[in-house]
Amino acid sequence: MTVDSSQPSSTSPLTSLRQREALWSVLWVVGISAIAFFWGLASTGLVDETEPLFAEAARQMYETGDWITPYFNEVTRFDKPPLVYWLMAIGFHLFGVSEWTVRLPSALSGAALVGMGFYTLRRFGFARPALATAYAEGGTADQPPRLARLSQRSLGWSAAIGSAIVALHPETIVWGRIGVSDMLLSGCIGTTLFAFFLAYAQPDFPQRQRNWYLTAYGLMALAVLAKGPVGLVIPGLIVLVFLIYLGEWRILWQEMQIVKGGLLFLLLTVPWYVAVIAANGQAYIDSFFGYHNFERFTSVVNNHAAPWFFYFLVVAVGFLPWSPLLPWAMARLRPWQRRYWQQQPRQGRLGLFALAWFLTIFVFFTVAVTKLPSYVLPLMPAAGLLVGLAFSDRHCPDPASPQGGWGWTLSAAANIGFFIVLAIAALYSPNWMGDDPAMPDLPEQVRASGIMVWAGVIWGGAAIVGVGLWITRQLRWLWAVNLVAFTGFILFSILPAYQLADEVRQAPLRDIAAEILTVRQGNEPLYMVGFMKPSLVFYTQTTVTYVQKPEQFPEAMATETAPSLLLVGTPGELDALDWPEADLSPLLTTPT
Repeated sequence: MTVDSSQPSSTSPLTSLRQREALWSVLWVVGISAIAFFWGLASTGLVDETEPLFAEAARQMYETGDWITPYFNEVTRFDKPPLVYWLMAIGFHLFGVSEWTVRLPSALSGAALVGMGFYTLRRFGFARPALATAYAEGGTADQPPRLARLSQRSLGWSAAIGSAIVALHPETIVWGRIGVSDMLLSGCIGTTLFAFFLAYAQPDFPQRQRNWYLTAYGLMALAVLAKGPVGLVIPGLIVLVFLIYLGEWRILWQEMQIVKGGLLFLLLTVPWYVAVIAANGQAYIDSFFGYHNFERFTSVVNNHAAPWFFYFLVVAVGFLPWSPLLPWAMARLRPWQRRYWQQQPRQGRLGLFALAWFLTIFVFFTVAVTKLPSYVLPLMPAAGLLVGLAFSDRHCPDPASPQGGWGWTLSAAANIGFFIVLAIAALYSPNWMGDDPAMPDLPEQVRASGIMVWAGVIWGGAAIVGVGLWITRQLRWLWAVNLVAFTGFILFSILPAYQLADEVRQAPLRDIAAEILTVRQGNEPLYMVGFMKPSLVFYTQTTVTYVQKPEQFPEAMATETAPSLLLVGTPGELDALDWPEADLSPLLTTPT
C-alpha cells in the first residue's frame, strides 16, 4: 500500500490541529450568533407599529397562496419586495405561525453575517498588508518562520474579534431580533461584499474566483428581492469606489464575470417584478419605484427628516461600546497613502475594502433626504471588520511601531471613559422613560425590577477592569472587556427590559385579541378607533377597520349593515364616541 505524502494523513498532527480549529471556529460563530440573535427571540410579542405589518402580510401570503402580491388587512402592501414575506411564509409552513418564525429570517441574516465575516477574516484578515506577503512567501505549514507565524496569528485574532464585533452592538442586535426586512437587506448586502472580496483576493485560483464572483451576483439579487434597487446600488457603489481608488477597474472588468453574473442576477430578480407589475400595473410602479425608492432619496417621506449629522449620532450610539475605537481603526489604515495601497497584494486589502464599504454607505444615506436609523445598518459589518483588524494589529504589533501611537492611546481612554458614561446613564435611564403614553408606568417598573442597576454594575465593573488593563499595559485585551460587558448587558439588562416593556405595552393588545377570538360572533366586524395597531390584525387573523379619530367614526359606520360590531379603543376615545349606554357591552378592560 502506498500513501500520498503530499497530503497529510487523517491522523497526522497537522490534520488534528485543523480539525480542532474548525470545531472551535464553528462553536465561536454559533455561540456569538446564539447570544446576539437567537437567545429569547420569541420571548416577546410583535412590536407595533412596523413588525406586525410584515408578519401579517406574510401570514396572508401563507393563507391565500398568493406569492406575488403582498397584502395587509386586505390592502396591497407595496413597501417592500417579497423575499422577507417568502421566508416568513416558508417558516410558517415548516414551524407554524409564531413570533419566532416571523423573526427567524432576521436572526438567520445576522448569523450569516457573523459566519461569512469569520470565514473572510480567517482567510484574509491580515492586520497589516505586509503580513499577507509574509503568509504567501514564508515557510512550511508546520514550521513557518517568525513573520509567517505572526501572520497566521493575525488571521486568528482578526476572525475571532472581528466576527464578534460584527454582531455584538445595539444596531445589529435590535434589527436582528425584529421581523422586518432591514436585517435581511443588511445580511444580503454584507454577504455579497464578503463574497466579492473572497473572489477579488484569489486571482491565482480562477475557478475559485469565478465561483465567488457568481455567488456575489446571486446574493446581490437576493438583496434586490429584499428591498429593491438599493440592494444593487449600494454594493455596486462600494465595489466601484474601491476599484477606482486602486485604479484597477479596467482589470477587474475582465475578471468579474459580468455577462454570466448579470444573467444570473436578472434570472433571479426579473421574474417576480414582471409578475407583480402584470398583476398590479401602474399602481405598483408608482408606489414602489416612485414613492418608496425615488421619493425617499430625494424628499422627506413620512416626516423622517433629520440634520446632516444624524448618522454620526446613529453610528456613535448604535456601534457602542466599540464606537470610540472606530476613528482610530479607520485612521490607522492611512487611506490618504494611495500609492502604498496600490503596491500591496490583494490579499492584504481587506481593511481598505471595509473602509470603502463603511464610508460609501455613510455618505450615500447622509446625502439622502429621508433618514432613518436602520438605513446605515449595512455599514455596521464593515465597522466590525475595521475594529477587529485594528485589535488584531495590537496582538501582532509591528516592531517598527510597537505602541500604536497617540491615536490608540486616546481611543482606549475614550473606550474606558464610555464605560463610566454608560454606567451612569444606565442608573439614571428610568428618569428618561415615560414619553410613550402606552406605557406611562414603565419607569417605575424598571426601577422596581433592578434591571438598570445590573447594567450600572456591568459597565462600572468594565471601567474598573479597563483601568486595570491600562495600569498593567495590557490594553490589547480591551476588546475582551467590551465583549464580556456587552454580552452581560444583553442577557441581564436589555432582554429583561425588552420583556418588561412588552408586558406593559403589547401584552394588553394580545389580551384584547384573545378576547375577540372568544366572543366574536360569525363575521362580526372589528373596528379600532385611535392610533393604528397592526398587531391586532395578526393576532385576531381578522380584517380590522381603523378609524383615526373618534369624530370620523360615524362616517366609517355609514355603510355598515351588521347588527353588532366589536370596537377597540382607549377609554377616552370610546367616551368621545358618545354612544348610548344601552348599545354598549364592555367585554374587556386593560390597564392601558
